[in-house]
Amino acid sequence: MQELKACIEKVWNERALLSQALYKEAVEEVMALLDRGGVRVAEPTSEEEGRVQWRVNEWVKKAVLLYFSVAQMRVMEVGPYEYHDKIPLKHGFEAAGVRVVPPAVARYGSFLERGVVLMPSYVNIGAHVGAGTMVDTWATVGSCAQIGSHVHLSGGVGIGGVLEPLSARPVIVEDDCFIGSRCILVEGVQIGREAVLGANVCITGSTHIVDVSGVEAKTYRGWVPPRSVVIPGTLPKTFAAGTYQVPCALIIGKRKASTDTKTTLNEALRDFSVAV
Repeated sequence: MQELKACIEKVWNERALLSQALYKEAVEEVMALLDRGGVRVAEPTSEEEGRVQWRVNEWVKKAVLLYFSVAQMRVMEVGPYEYHDKIPLKHGFEAAGVRVVPPAVARYGSFLERGVVLMPSYVNIGAHVGAGTMVDTWATVGSCAQIGSHVHLSGGVGIGGVLEPLSARPVIVEDDCFIGSRCILVEGVQIGREAVLGANVCITGSTHIVDVSGVEAKTYRGWVPPRSVVIPGTLPKTFAAGTYQVPCALIIGKRKASTDTKTTLNEALRDFSVAV
């Protein structure tokens, strides 16, 4: 793996080397590894004060970007559908134990663990989706996003993607989370394990995530702590033209022990009268 990494780093700095078979094959090998889960764009490394720390593997991102130069445009036909793109579609779902409902699309270079269910949805290159996760209708998993095991991405959820800048962390949704309908998660936000987000929660890197469950409010940015139950909210902000309400996310409590299993996730929302 270190030799492969060194090869990618070298060709990244000397693009003319892509004309040589050795370097082209190195890029293709990284993509094949991504496609079968042998490498990841980002991976957990440790836990500090209740927050899982993630490392971005920039060299893998570089390989993905280089692949766009290596790959050739082609026509792809799937039944009545026709595509014209550089990146092929993912194959081998039956052997992988993944259920894919037409017309769901997963691109080559994404990885789906056993038990994943794709309703008509989209998973982009570099994304990693954990075992038993449901990607519901019209949900999108952006490039390089890291989705944990037994997560439910409800209908219309938008998980943002990122390839550049290389150091940018992708969106991370940890194990056993429930992400409600039409939620939007972008700019490398991290959702702690077992968190529950109600419908229409929008979190960017700068969104105020305010824990209002205690006597005093506590504000986070870019991170939802584990087991949090979150709803959309607003905060007043003063502009030259006056004071207006801007979006925020409100942590209104923690999931109860009785809602630990996937089949009872909706109960966490009912406990706090939160819409799915």
